[in-house]
Amino acid sequence: MKVLNLYACLGGNRLLWDNCEVTAVELDSELARMYQERFPNDKVVVADAHQYLLDHYKEFDFIWSSPPCPTHSRARFWNTKAERVYPDMKLYEEIILLNTHFKGKWVVENVVPYYEPLIQATKIGRHLFWSNFVIPEIKHKDIAMDKATPNELLAYHSLDLFDYKGSQSKQKILRNLVHYKIGQHIFDIARGIYNHNNNKQGELFS
Repeated sequence: MKVLNLYACLGGNRLLWDNCEVTAVELDSELARMYQERFPNDKVVVADAHQYLLDHYKEFDFIWSSPPCPTHSRARFWNTKAERVYPDMKLYEEIILLNTHFKGKWVVENVVPYYEPLIQATKIGRHLFWSNFVIPEIKHKDIAMDKATPNELLAYHSLDLFDYKGSQSKQKILRNLVHYKIGQHIFDIARGIYNHNNNKQGELFS
C-alpha cells in the first residue's frame, strides 16, 4: 500500500505502520532530517505539504494529513494577548479536495477547534479526525497525554530532540505529535479496507 504522510513532523502517527511504502512530506528541513533518521526506508520530501497534496494525491492508496493547528486551537482563543488571526482554511480545502476527488482512503487530523467544526469529524482525545471511512472509538488510558511533561513525552515517543537545530519550539513539536497508538488504530482500519477491496477485485477477475 502506497501511503502519503503530510506535515510529517517526527512521525508520531507513523511509528507503528508496517508493510507499506511511505512518502513523508515536511517543510522544516531539520524535522525532515530527523524523520529520515527515524524512518530510513521512507521517502522524505522537503516541500509545502499543501501543494504536494494537490500535485500528487492520485499516486497513493492512503493519505494522512495533519495541517498546522495554531489558528484553530482553543489555546489561541483563550489567550487574550494572542494576536487575532483568520483560521487557516487550508484545513478544509484539503478535506474537500480529498473527499471529492481522491479514490483511496484518507484522514485529516487537527486539534479540537475553538469554534464548531464546519465539517463533522470524529473526536479522539484532543484531536479531530475527518475521513472517508468510519473510525471506531479507541479507549486507552494514555492517548491524550495532555498533562504530560516534555520529558515524559520524549520518553513515551522514544525521541531525542537534543540534535534539533530548527526554529520551532521543541515543546510545540512534542505537543503536535499524534499518539502512535491512534496512528496505528486508524492505519489498520484503512489497510483492512484496502486489502478487502483488492481481494474482492481479484475475485472478480479470477
